[in-house]
Amino acid sequence: MIGMLNALVEFIDDHLADEIDVEALARELGTTEYHARRMFSSLAGMPLSEYIRRRRMTVAAAEVLGDGELLGIAVRYGYGSTEAFGRAFKAVHGVGPGDVRRAGGPLRTQPQLRFRLTVEGNTPMDTRIVDRSSFRLIGHAARVPLIHHGVNPHIQAHIAGIPATEHARLKELSSAEPAGLLQVTDDHEPDSPEGSELTYLHGVAVGEGTPMPGDLDAIDVPAGTWAVFRSSGAHPAALQSTWAATATEWFPSNPWRLRPGPSIVSVLDRSPDFSSATCELWLPVERGES
Repeated sequence: MIGMLNALVEFIDDHLADEIDVEALARELGTTEYHARRMFSSLAGMPLSEYIRRRRMTVAAAEVLGDGELLGIAVRYGYGSTEAFGRAFKAVHGVGPGDVRRAGGPLRTQPQLRFRLTVEGNTPMDTRIVDRSSFRLIGHAARVPLIHHGVNPHIQAHIAGIPATEHARLKELSSAEPAGLLQVTDDHEPDSPEGSELTYLHGVAVGEGTPMPGDLDAIDVPAGTWAVFRSSGAHPAALQSTWAATATEWFPSNPWRLRPGPSIVSVLDRSPDFSSATCELWLPVERGES
């Protein structure tokens, strides 16, 4: 996987002035666009689309400092007008190309990324691979912004608004694995930036043919393979560390890749104040090409 990401970065740098077909490139590198974008975002800390924009504007800045026509530079980097190019340029550098041409800066450089695998092996990951037939996730859903670190207050508020009696009712409806009350995230791009919206569902898993109460939301999940990671400790820090380690340690070392589908957290045990918990993180996967 590390080799794939470095090859992706090399190709991008060699084609910054071209339209980049990430789907075709990922296929040539033996993976999928979904997996490539998810792994890039997890390891680089930014969406692939944002990295491409930053690299383009870094290289374009050298041309802006020259005496070429700004419209010609804009077109060369895929923008139909100087206005569109100027907005993208300012989003990266903080000032417009005209200001840089007059004053020589300021400029913010995005270096070319290099991915390296650091093997530590000091914390074995408790993982199992599960083949599941199709099932349904039911519960109470809401659209919330994506937050990578710490507690998401929007999800907290959503859960707090669900009556205690409803939590008990949902537990009684649970009839399939993953067991118990579930925290489900779905319906977002593979490399979504922080702040972008996703669907969060607080609910349970049931068999595909289970009758569903009309007052609940549902996500139908097709049959497939899942990688299940167990975490235990301070919550949500331990769970978030496990989530990060799937990208930095597990996927680079195993012949699996992410596929589209919801991410599911099953809380197996927790302290009364939820300051610590034992959880299972369910990620949809498929076997990668050898």
